[in-house]
Amino acid sequence: MPLGKRVSINLKRFLLGIIDAICIIFSCFGALFLQFNGNVSSIYLEKIMVLIIPIVIVNLLIFVIFKLYQSLWQFASVTELKNIIIACLIASLSNLLLSLIFNQYITISYYFIYFLILTTTIGGNRFCYRIIRSYANKYSTQIAKPVKERVLIVGAGVAGEKVLREINNSNHIHKEVVCFIDDEPSKWKRQIHGVDIYGGRNKIIEAVEKYDVNEILVAMPSISKKELANILNICKETKCQIKRLPGIYQFINDDIHISDFKDVEVQDLLGREPIRVNLDDIMGYVTGKVVMVTGGGGSIGSELCRQIAANKPKSLIIVDIYENNAYDIQLELRRKYPDLHLETMIASVRNSVKVDKLFATYHPDIVYHAAAHKHVPLMEDSPNEAVKNNVFGTLNVVKAADKYQTKRFILISTDKAVNPTNIMGATKRLCEMIVQTYNKKSKTEYVAARFGNVLGSNGSVIPLFKKQIKEGGPVTVTHPDIIRYFMTIPEAVSLVLQAGAYAKGGEIFILDMGEPVKIADMAKNLIKLSGYEPNVDIDIVYTGLRPGEKLYEELLMEEEGLQDTPNHMIHIGKPIEFDEDSFFEDLKELKEEAYEEKDEIKEFVKKMVPTYNYKNVKKERVAVTK
Repeated sequence: MPLGKRVSINLKRFLLGIIDAICIIFSCFGALFLQFNGNVSSIYLEKIMVLIIPIVIVNLLIFVIFKLYQSLWQFASVTELKNIIIACLIASLSNLLLSLIFNQYITISYYFIYFLILTTTIGGNRFCYRIIRSYANKYSTQIAKPVKERVLIVGAGVAGEKVLREINNSNHIHKEVVCFIDDEPSKWKRQIHGVDIYGGRNKIIEAVEKYDVNEILVAMPSISKKELANILNICKETKCQIKRLPGIYQFINDDIHISDFKDVEVQDLLGREPIRVNLDDIMGYVTGKVVMVTGGGGSIGSELCRQIAANKPKSLIIVDIYENNAYDIQLELRRKYPDLHLETMIASVRNSVKVDKLFATYHPDIVYHAAAHKHVPLMEDSPNEAVKNNVFGTLNVVKAADKYQTKRFILISTDKAVNPTNIMGATKRLCEMIVQTYNKKSKTEYVAARFGNVLGSNGSVIPLFKKQIKEGGPVTVTHPDIIRYFMTIPEAVSLVLQAGAYAKGGEIFILDMGEPVKIADMAKNLIKLSGYEPNVDIDIVYTGLRPGEKLYEELLMEEEGLQDTPNHMIHIGKPIEFDEDSFFEDLKELKEEAYEEKDEIKEFVKKMVPTYNYKNVKKERVAVTK
């Protein structure tokens, strides 16, 4: 601490000690005055004069012991008041003891009156300081910063009160709470620290207009997702900035701060409770195993690594071609799990020699294959790269798993593999077919996990929309009726992990993605959450379906059917049979076509994946261009 600041603190403590000494002297004579109704005998005055110096010294020492000079009195609360009461009680008892030692006893009621006066004066000067400091901060801040965010807090409970108190006590938070909203009728028209509780959630829009609110804080950490979505859907109709507490953990820890509030995300409006998995299943088959994750630096792969690392594998092998992504997840896991045996290898799954060497070195028990090219429009323009990486990269890893007797292999697939209209989806369907075929002839259990879009993944619409809104628009949507299934990355990965626990070999696990969402509605909601009016402040422009893009995605082909698992969010699709000998012959030819950069690669993929409908995509593309 700088010398000047230390001197300033010590000076403040010294001055407070002087004030306390005056309060002690005042309490001594004041108690005497009240004890005898103003008719004080000179005998008692002489007794006080004998005791006054020892009393002041002893009382001040007691205050030091109880740290009355250590607290920040601008934040004084019940805890500080309790310390004052106990310190003053002991100080009064010490006065009684001193009077007996010096043979200057007065009356027992005198010491009780002394205690009351001392507590009032000692506590009063400190809490007066808090009040004066609070008003000084308030008015000085108003002079320096005339513009404050006018805040409405949803939730007039413990969390809301803590946030209000922090805002009021800080001169660094430039906010002013102007009203509360709470659904409990008994709280309506009442106040918290002078701030009105205006009414229930149906009054939010009215309150925003009446109090000129420009920021809404939802301070309800234990509310259900459905109720939260209902409140947020009301809030987004205002032009206010909206923030919320992310969860109940702060409430449990009694540790809620204004900094805990997060921006509302579009998934908060979906109203779906978080998907939960049986962690015992995951623990049982990952714990103590050597686990390899290809594409471990990507959005899905990195979350796989996080959840696997949390379940104490024997070792975790991250394989990724992109060094920056791999480095980021390596740093995160080493910081969070210092005892984890972690290996991070930069390698391409297209390099069969390197893949073989990795398996020979680490002998993984379980492999999660997440490495893939996944951006639909880019792959439409580079179909040979999609085939090389997705199909033959997968084949290299599948062969190595068979050769080195990996116990279980889980392919991360996609709903775009179902009746694909783009080369990316078609290559992922070929990956599923490779896995299905090898499962029949290998001791390794090969399975695939198929799911839809994940919120927040690299290249997903949410980051794109946010960027477009930040730049002032327009927000681009390909078609007004396009719909997609959505799930958060942690939810999708936890289901993939549990599906891996259910695997017996040959299954295609299909994750229940819930209800589909219109992309146009997501765009409108994000614009509103950002405080703008769709098509007034920020335009939404429809650009036409991209090459290979569907209006809606399917998770299942008709022939596959569905079989339930113990988790109602995970289903099993029945594999579709095909001529495996012809399939492997076609794979050889496909590899030649891809590496010779043949333009007819899509036609050849169509031969191998009859449900691949690339010709229709071409027609749609021309129609959109016109």
